Amino acid sequence: MTRRAVVTGASSGIGEATVRALRASGWDVVGVARRADRLAALEAETGAAVYAADLTKQADVDALAAWLAESGPVHALVQIAGGARGADRVEDGNADDWRWMFEVNVLAAQMLVAALLPQLRRAAASDGHADTLFLTSTAAQRAYPGGAGYNAAKAGESMVAAALRLELNGEPIRVVEIAPGMVFTEEFTLNRLGGDRAAAEKVYDGVAEPLVAADVADVIAYALNAPGHVNLDLITMRPVAQSAQHLLARGPLRPRLPMD
Repeated sequence: MTRRAVVTGASSGIGEATVRALRASGWDVVGVARRADRLAALEAETGAAVYAADLTKQADVDALAAWLAESGPVHALVQIAGGARGADRVEDGNADDWRWMFEVNVLAAQMLVAALLPQLRRAAASDGHADTLFLTSTAAQRAYPGGAGYNAAKAGESMVAAALRLELNGEPIRVVEIAPGMVFTEEFTLNRLGGDRAAAEKVYDGVAEPLVAADVADVIAYALNAPGHVNLDLITMRPVAQSAQHLLARGPLRPRLPMD
């Protein structure tokens, strides 16, 4: 049996890498994002189906759900779409940026679950189990200066996943949360810092091998491909150089030998 996954945020970064990883492991995939041109290129390269939508709009979510219901089963909802805007202190926070972060990270997740849960239940009934997977962040676990808006949004999304897991108790539907630390992608930090490329590059300066999108996508694929009775509730992943949200080594990593 071929399972079908809906992957949001599929036009770049971790979402795009997840489409590739799931296709490579035999899944049918529907990649969802706003940018139709990038989705078309991904479709041509991977054979995934694609659907352009703004998932902060209820009408787009409803239209996606209707299209999916007509085109096949939904075994997994993989929610990668999200993002950050700004790195302001609480006192300087931009309310529009904070509102956008809540909409794309929390409200979109809730609307998608509400719209697609009936289809996930039907797939679970016919094929054994179904999956919901939320990509959150270590920002959901520990606050840091300048991160409050993103901290709050990702913590909110994490609580959506945690509550959903309890609400679905007794049903064969897994709820997985994956929380990466520092990940280098082409757009995330650049967008967060308003397109300031020099400032974005400085974030990663000297860090030995930050995670990349494919690293996270591999873990997502592993979680979804695990036996249906195995639920990976929460996976926290970081580069070795980042021991905690606030503790980041810059420069080469090397063992402390006795002569040191």
